Amino acid sequence: MTTTPEDATPHAAANRALAEGYLDELRGVRRLAANTLESYARDLATLLRFAAGQKARVDSLSRDDLDAAVHDLMAAGLAPRSVARFVACVRGFYRFLVRDGHLHVNPADDLHAPRAWPALPKFLSVEEVDRLIEQPDATTPAGLRDRALIELLYATGMRVSELLSVRLDDLNLRGGYLTCLGKGSKERLVPMGGPAVTWIRQYMSGARPTLLAGRPSPWLFVNARGNRLGRVGFWKILKSHGRQAGLPRDLSPHVIRHSFATHLLERGADLRSIQSLLGHSDISTTQIYTHVLEVRLKAMYDAFHPRS
Repeated sequence: MTTTPEDATPHAAANRALAEGYLDELRGVRRLAANTLESYARDLATLLRFAAGQKARVDSLSRDDLDAAVHDLMAAGLAPRSVARFVACVRGFYRFLVRDGHLHVNPADDLHAPRAWPALPKFLSVEEVDRLIEQPDATTPAGLRDRALIELLYATGMRVSELLSVRLDDLNLRGGYLTCLGKGSKERLVPMGGPAVTWIRQYMSGARPTLLAGRPSPWLFVNARGNRLGRVGFWKILKSHGRQAGLPRDLSPHVIRHSFATHLLERGADLRSIQSLLGHSDISTTQIYTHVLEVRLKAMYDAFHPRS
């Protein structure tokens, strides 16, 4: 830990020694990586600065003191993830002090970072999605592939890794669905919808054989060299068509996934069905989309209700 102005405050030497003892344990016993150790050292330095401001030994801080330290960081605008990391460090530090005999009671035992309001997912309007889908030049093999890619992504809401892992054997075009292997190797059936099926058929009958040039491949989507299309390649494809459509620079496959879920919810789909389609293991993950509707409903109410 580097020297700071707080080193001259009361209890500075004792506080520093306790912090160094914890870092020594992390370094020698737990063998943490150098970058992780640096993060712990920064968080401990923040805690020591707080103790110096209280003119207190760090091992005499109460639960209320530690709550105040956390809220000070939140009030200063520190990112919720950084505050959560600080809390994790503080909890580990005080567990160490108990193990080492400096304390009998851990004041940070149930210390938690305040829950941040979840960020609203970014999504496109239906009109923006339509503009994006129409950008690829379907008269070329690459353009036809791109059209099928974007159609399937929006039709299913799959993660990009799932989209690019679709094999020919996963497709049931007659039934209008595919088998998707998601997180945790969990399989789910995903309906594709008529337009996506149509464009996949066209891509498979014309563009895909041209791109493969006689080479075999189990993957549905391939690049100009006949290899499986990669994540970086697809990001470039999506960004390029997004620019042509005049869409925001932060367009990503996940934005299309969010658009899929939001548009379904807006048209009356229930959260459990959307959870199944997205492959979320926990309904709480899907509930982020209700916040999108809450914002829109409030705006609509404010705009149209006569007594708003």
